[in-house]
This record gives sequence, C-alpha cells and structure tokens, in this order.
Amino acid sequence: MKQVWITEKGAPHTLQVREAPEPRAGAGQVRIRVAFAGINFADIQARMGQYPDAPPIPCVVGYEVSGVVDQVGEGVSGFTEGDRVLTFTPFGGYSEAVVVDAAWVHKVPEGISLEAAAALPVNYATAWTMLIRLGALRPGETVLVHSAGGGVGLAALQICQWRGATAIGTASAGKHARLRELGYSHCIDYRSQDFEKETLSITGGRGVDVVLDPQGGNSFRKSYRCLAPLGRLFMFGVADTVQGERMQPLALLRALVTTPVFHPLALLNGNRGVFGTNMGKLFDQLDRLKPDMDEIVRLLGEGVLQPVVDRVFPFEQAPAAHRYIQERRNFGKILLTAAGG
Repeated sequence: MKQVWITEKGAPHTLQVREAPEPRAGAGQVRIRVAFAGINFADIQARMGQYPDAPPIPCVVGYEVSGVVDQVGEGVSGFTEGDRVLTFTPFGGYSEAVVVDAAWVHKVPEGISLEAAAALPVNYATAWTMLIRLGALRPGETVLVHSAGGGVGLAALQICQWRGATAIGTASAGKHARLRELGYSHCIDYRSQDFEKETLSITGGRGVDVVLDPQGGNSFRKSYRCLAPLGRLFMFGVADTVQGERMQPLALLRALVTTPVFHPLALLNGNRGVFGTNMGKLFDQLDRLKPDMDEIVRLLGEGVLQPVVDRVFPFEQAPAAHRYIQERRNFGKILLTAAGG
C-alpha cells in the first residue's frame, strides 16, 4: 500500500510516497481502506521537528481518516465489511489502509460524503472540547475565534450557531466575505487591525465570553485581555512558531519569551479561566471522547454540522498540500487521497 512519509525534518519536499505492507486487523480492531486523510497543523509541525509527541522521523503522520471497512478483527461487533466509517488515527493516517481499535470508529451517517466525514474528527472534537465540554457555552454568549477560516474556526462557528452564541472571527481580509456569509457576525483582519482593540470596540468595551486561540506567544496575552468577567481563554496551538517552511529557532524562542504567565490571584480577581487543549493528549480518554463524538456524528447526520472541505490533494502532492496550509491559503479542511496519484 501507499503511505506518505516524513523522510527527514524540514520543508514540505521531505514528504515522500513509499510502499509498505498492508496491516491486518487484530482482535478488537477493524481495517479501513482509506478514502481521505485529514491534514492538521500538528502534522506540519511534526514535519518541521516542532511536535514532540510525533513518532521519530522517518514516520507517517495523520490524525484522522474516512473510508470503508474491509477487514473485521475477532471479537468486533457492530461493523461489517463495506461499512462507511470515520475515525481518529493516532498518527499513521496518511496511508491507503489503517488498522484501528473498533471502539474509536463511527459509521458515517447516510447522505454524508466520505470527504466531509474525513474533515470531522479532529477539528470538531477540538472545538467541541473547548466550547461545550470545558467552555459550557451558553446561548447569547460571544466567542472570539482566531484563524476563523481554518477547520477548527469553521467547526467552532457551527457549534456557536447551534448553541445560540455569537461568533467574531479573525482572518485575512480576503476570507471575510465568505466568513460573514457563513455566519460570523464580525470579522477582524489580523494583518492590519489590532484584534484586541477591535474586539473591545465591537463589544462596547465589555469583552467576549470565550476566546479560542491557536496562535501562541503574545496572542495569548492579548486574547486574555479580551475576556469579559467569567470569560474563558482556550489555547490550542502555537501556530506563530511556524515561520516559513523550515524550523526557525528564533520564532520558537520569540514565542516562548512572549508567552504569558497567568498568575492564580489575577485569575481569581478577574473571574476568568485559562485552559489548554491538545487532542493528541486525549487518545487515552476514550470513555470521555466517545460520547462527545457520538453527539458530533449525530449532529453531522442531522445537517447541523457541515464540514467545509477546501481542497483534496493526491498523496503525491502532499508537499503542495502542506505548503498550501502553511501559506494560510486554506478556507476549511485540506485532505489527502491515495486515489488519482
């Protein structure tokens, strides 16, 4: 089978297609013939040597796939060959076939494409964990979403709409029209505007109830200052450390130096909360994640959640796919497929 390997730390050209033996499903597992594999920012950081949880290079990354079950292991019930499914893959997703524990697998609802299904697990579980499980988002609250045009940003928007909350998004100006069309009430151009100043202006100086921030460094500090009393800041990435196609030690150092320290007494007196979210650290929490994913998949089937897929790249164009995301060109999810390469 084909796999996309990170052959060495560095720029996108280090991604190469290689042949590997097909895995077999063991007890409690299913094998999935992969239709689409999702790309996440963690994959890019792994390629650049900035993601400590990634396997040692050379390796195959990829956190999520959709496809068709083609082998069912001993003791598995509820799945048969031919089932259309989606699942998390704790790395290894950039493959034509993957073997995963059946407990992690969900059937794709009728009428939902495998493309949309592949865009669901990581982005929507991340947004759900922040907004619903930890954030207890209430109707009428206001949420500031950074990187609003990315996969998590669009997932967050749809969850806000479902909960009756208002969403403000930061993104480059070229994405604003579509973001407003989809439901963002206000858009801030992070390249030419101060998002802190604009957010406080939009909210009449009150601030927002929730901020979702994947940027890191000084952005966390400014996001915290955007919070109203009882506000919650969620930090779920350090995208600002990725400058260019290779690791930049100065960018990493700058992010570390500018990352704020939140003093307990300041949090206490401000009635604010600060949270960190890393889905890669939750793969041992199946008992907590599965009920959330059950609800997410149910809402997908009902049309409440509608993943936005920007582009699909064949395996052979994985370097171009990574470059496309690093250049912040994507609007929604970027997927890989072994077909057509």
